[in-house]
Amino acid sequence: MVKKFLFAIIFSIPIVALSQPYKIYLLTIDGAINPASAEYIHEGIKAAIDDKAECVIIKLNTPGGLLKSTRVIVTEFLQSKIPIVVYVHPQGSQAASAGVFVTMAAHIAVMAPGTNIGAAHPVTLEGQQDSIMMEKATNDAAAFIRTISEKRKRNIEWGEDAVRKSLSITESEALKKNVIDIVAESLNDLTEQLDGRKVEMVDGEKAIHSKNAEIISYEMSFKLKLLNTLSDPNIAYILFMLGLYGLLFELYNPGSIFPGIVGGICIILAFYSFHTLPINYAGLALIIFAVILFILEIKIISHGLLTVGGSISLILGSIMLIDNESTLEFVKISWQIIVLIVVMTVLFFIFAVGLGIKAQRRKPTTGTEGILLEVGNVVSELKPNGTIQIHGEIWNAESIEGKIPKGCRVKVVEVNNLTLKVKKV
Repeated sequence: MVKKFLFAIIFSIPIVALSQPYKIYLLTIDGAINPASAEYIHEGIKAAIDDKAECVIIKLNTPGGLLKSTRVIVTEFLQSKIPIVVYVHPQGSQAASAGVFVTMAAHIAVMAPGTNIGAAHPVTLEGQQDSIMMEKATNDAAAFIRTISEKRKRNIEWGEDAVRKSLSITESEALKKNVIDIVAESLNDLTEQLDGRKVEMVDGEKAIHSKNAEIISYEMSFKLKLLNTLSDPNIAYILFMLGLYGLLFELYNPGSIFPGIVGGICIILAFYSFHTLPINYAGLALIIFAVILFILEIKIISHGLLTVGGSISLILGSIMLIDNESTLEFVKISWQIIVLIVVMTVLFFIFAVGLGIKAQRRKPTTGTEGILLEVGNVVSELKPNGTIQIHGEIWNAESIEGKIPKGCRVKVVEVNNLTLKVKKV
C-alpha cells in the first residue's frame, strides 16, 4: 500500500509540472528609442528571467532614437540569459535608423507583413558636417552593425549597406536576404512558429516552448512613462521656457506665489529632460541671453533693438539646443514649436514694454506729485494762509494771489513740505 502511494506521488510530479503553462513576456516600444525605452527593456527582461519565462517578445515600431540608448539595448540583448524576439508590428510599422540595430541584435528577428526595416545611415540635423567627421560617424555605425550581424549570423553585407547607403527593405526582402528570421502575421502566428525553435545563448543552446504559452504583457511603469514623455525634446523645450517665464513673473511680482511654483516645477522637469538628451550648452546660454535682452527692453528704451537681438538669440539657441554630437542621434525640436515660442515671447515682451512706457507717461496719483494741478475747495479763508479740501482731505494752503474767500475753487500749483500753494480757478 505504501509503495503504491509513493509511486503515485512520483509519477504525479511530471504531470503537475506539465500542467504549468509556459510564459512569454510581451513588451511594446512604439516611438523613439530613448533612456526610458532602454530602462523599460532592462526591467522587462529581468522580470521575465525571475518568472522563468520562455522568452521575451518586443513589439517594435520606431523611427530611430538615441545612439547611447541603442547601444545599451543591444548590449542587453547580447548578454541576455533569455531568448529575445523583436517583432516589428503591426502592419505599417518600421524599424528605421536605431531600430535596425535593435532588431538585428535580437536572437530572433521577426517582421509583420507590410512593414519595413533600414535607413540606418548617419544623418545630421544641423546642416552639413565636416566630411572627415561624417566619415568617422559612418564607419563607427558600420562597425557596430557588422558586429551585431556577425554575432547573430545575419547578412553582414546588407547591414553595412543599410548604414552606408541608407537602404530600406520590406519584410519579404528582409527574409530572403537573411536580415530577419520569420515573417508572422499575428502574435498567435508568431508563437506557433517559435515553438521548438532553438537559439544560441551565452550559456548554450536553448529551445523555445511557445505553443499555448501564456502571454504576459509587461507595461511601462508610471515613472518610465513620465520619463518617456519628458524625453521628447519639444516637451523639454516648452517646459524650460515656461519655467523661465514663471520665475521671472515671480521675481517681478514678489508674493504672486503661483507663477513661482509653476516655474520652479517646470524648470526642474526641464533639467530632468535635458539629462536624458544631448544638450548643447551654447544653445542653452543663447536662450537665457535672449530672455535677459527681453527684460532689458522693459528697462531700457532701445527702440526695439533689444527685442530684435533677443528674438535672433532665441531662434539660434532653440535650433542649437539639441546637440547631435553623434550624427546618429534622432531627436530634434520641431520648427513649429520654435516659431510659436518665439512669436509668443516677442508679442508678450512688446506688450510688457508698451505697458511700461504707458505707466511712465501716466501722471502720478500718489504722494506730493500726485496732488499737483488738482482742484479743491477753500474750507477756511486764505489770508493768504488757510485750509482747503482735496480728495476728501484737509490740507494747509497758501494763496499766491492774495485773499481767497471760503467756498472758492482753487488749483494746486506747488507743494512746499505739507503746505499747498494755490491759485483761484
